[in-house]
Amino acid sequence: MELDDRKLKILQTIIRTYLETGEPVGSRTISKDTDLNLSSATIRNEMSDLEEMGYIIQPHTSAGRVPSDKGYRLYVDTMLDDKTSEVMNLKDELEQKAGKIDVLLKQVAKLLANNTNYATLVSGPRYESKKVKFIQLTQVDADSILAVIVLDNNVVKNEMVRVEGDIDQEMMVKLNFILNTTLNGLDVTEMNLAIIRKIKEQVGSHTEVIDSVLEVIGKALTEDDDLEIYTSGATNILKYPELSDKASATELLNAFEEKNIIGDWLDTAESESGENGQGKSKPGDTHDIQVYIGNETKVDTMKDCSVVTATYKIHEGVYGKIGIVGPKRMDYDKVVSTLQSLMSELDDIFKKKQK
Repeated sequence: MELDDRKLKILQTIIRTYLETGEPVGSRTISKDTDLNLSSATIRNEMSDLEEMGYIIQPHTSAGRVPSDKGYRLYVDTMLDDKTSEVMNLKDELEQKAGKIDVLLKQVAKLLANNTNYATLVSGPRYESKKVKFIQLTQVDADSILAVIVLDNNVVKNEMVRVEGDIDQEMMVKLNFILNTTLNGLDVTEMNLAIIRKIKEQVGSHTEVIDSVLEVIGKALTEDDDLEIYTSGATNILKYPELSDKASATELLNAFEEKNIIGDWLDTAESESGENGQGKSKPGDTHDIQVYIGNETKVDTMKDCSVVTATYKIHEGVYGKIGIVGPKRMDYDKVVSTLQSLMSELDDIFKKKQK
């Protein structure tokens, strides 16, 4: 006798129902709970076959059926296969989104909110240090030069530089050449006095232009870019009574809507991570998983919440934060394990992108 799709669906329904109720399951219950659109008589026939095959047993005459050990084993094996398939599908979906980092991070926020039933936030990537990728000086008029600085994160900064005296085309080419060959690939900490002196010696004249351009470059390398934050599941907060009173809920939802409060908190949490007993991390975790409880967040609107964060790394020096916000009684085990699984998947995706 073959275990076809119909029998398998009926068996799965019997097991799920029995796990929920602890009571033997009859054909009428199955006819209501499945999408098979079968009569009770047909279901009874299928149940008889399942019993004959050893997947279910009838503990009492005229009673419903309960799963046998063989039935449980098939259910667990099928469930594990389904979960494996879900994980692979998730990974495929994330990999498809990885071409655009913003789309990927939005998807991550949504998936976490759906899987944990809490609110989630994901910060865009940040750079531990920015480096010069390209410099272009262009004469605009007799008194002005446009300095365009391209950084290694492909951010472009530009600023007008005032000059005294005309700079001929040959000198402009020379300035561009010297600046690019000397400063390409350097961050602000590497632009020491020796480097600056070397540039000025090569230029010979117009050192005041070099000073002005270096000031523009220094500003471009040290300026903080606006931190992009992606959120999802903010309304999940309303499911928890301790967070759903009008005042608390309004403040929390506004924090997720405005995002600037969250951005400020991420900056603070990053600098104080693990200090003074706050934001304690899971030992040995490479993704810097931190747990902030109540006032440890130092955000008034989150004083009744817990926040669990993790750090993702796209490649060396480029990283971001993922956070899950819920009540203090959140399921910490589930949240931490979910974050660990997701971070592992993201690691694989980012490694592939670098190959």
